[in-house]
Amino acid sequence: MPAREFCGVVGVSLQGRGAAPYLFRGLRALQHRGQESAGIATHSHGKLYHRKGMGLVHDIFNQELLETLRGTAGIGHVRYSTTGSSDLENAQPLVVKIRDQDAAIAHNGDIVNFERIRHRLQAQGVEMLGNADSETVAQLIALEVGRTRELEAAIRRAASELVGGYAIVFLVGQKVYAFRDPLGIRPLVLGTVDGGVAVASESVALELMGGRLLRDVAPGEVVLLDRGQVAHTSAIANAGDRAHCMFEWVYFSRPDSIAEGRPVYDVRYRIGERLARESPAAADLVVPVPDSARPQALGFASASGIPYAEALIKNRFVERTFILPDQRKRESEVRVKLHPVPGLLQGKRVVLLDDSLVRGTTLREIVQMVRRSGATRVEVRIGCPPIRAPCYFGVDMKERKELVAHNRDEAAIAQVIGADTVHYLSMAGLVESVGLPAGQLCLGCLTGNYPVEVPEERHRFQKSLEEF
Repeated sequence: MPAREFCGVVGVSLQGRGAAPYLFRGLRALQHRGQESAGIATHSHGKLYHRKGMGLVHDIFNQELLETLRGTAGIGHVRYSTTGSSDLENAQPLVVKIRDQDAAIAHNGDIVNFERIRHRLQAQGVEMLGNADSETVAQLIALEVGRTRELEAAIRRAASELVGGYAIVFLVGQKVYAFRDPLGIRPLVLGTVDGGVAVASESVALELMGGRLLRDVAPGEVVLLDRGQVAHTSAIANAGDRAHCMFEWVYFSRPDSIAEGRPVYDVRYRIGERLARESPAAADLVVPVPDSARPQALGFASASGIPYAEALIKNRFVERTFILPDQRKRESEVRVKLHPVPGLLQGKRVVLLDDSLVRGTTLREIVQMVRRSGATRVEVRIGCPPIRAPCYFGVDMKERKELVAHNRDEAAIAQVIGADTVHYLSMAGLVESVGLPAGQLCLGCLTGNYPVEVPEERHRFQKSLEEF
């Protein structure tokens, strides 16, 4: 199986400035999207410079190391693996050969038809060094270059064969190519920075690089950044359908990002307001599971009139537990990550707000923590409909048996996590809060109906792989 990843990517092209410091700041802004490994690749005077390592961005790169990454163009990546080992071999960017020169590629997402493409390339004599879908994409592009002799056309031809969700940055010489899947499942934005242009998984990365957001890269768009400018754009053929990942607004994106023109914070606040109307509770306090559920809890408190309280304090030096690779580590880290404010919960009826509920093990630990702190009731409200099906496009939800909502109703889920009640946001509430039509969202993990054909799964558009 490929290394399915939900990660963060960034690419910059500048005039007269070194790219590495910008890439470093952009990756730090995207650290929440991946905390296992990070890497940067730059290019200068015909030479590719490349560094990557395990751990957090600021632990890997210091000023001395950044100074060795020369050049005005480059790409960067932070990784959280959902399948495949957590080791340096799988860290990105990956270095590949294009037209006998070193190039680098990094991507966020998952290619559904990875195995089919990989086997076809091997049958055509292409030697694969590893088992990463990023390498498969690069080798597919390299094969097309040999046919078309024109790199951008080769990217379009290769991308038209890929099925799934992806945002890819590709450094070839001084040029940065950035492209996004035709349905826009994975996010990618375009903006300006001082002395040039940049792309990133989230708008906040552009701002922390000292730039500003221009627009989202359109689904199926190929953007060429060269000499500090957007040199050219073109499109991968598609039918105009959209399937933006709802989980970006629910959990993954930072609340200070803007996705598809919609501020993430505003969406989450509206989710909380809607939850208060759909699932009211008789309670003394509204308490968020920090950090991503804060806007939902504030919206719930505002709409319900129940006081808001920061009753769980987060240790700022502990990583996000959902994206840890090992379940036992996720559970043990909860007690290190969160600590209740002494006395605040004693004798209180609590509404506990969380952004989503996947496996249930982490929230079970938190509910127990709240009860041990003296809460008399714990009413759980979830800012996302029940997750009942796997994600095949890059989020770590691989098997139905892992999902607490699989074959359970709300009462059974409450029993599993130890809450008095559990109520989820409705599907209509989610769609209304995001502000996009349901037909433009990927809701596959909620419904089991996917925007592209997935082997052994139903699919929404009933199209063959060759039509994508």
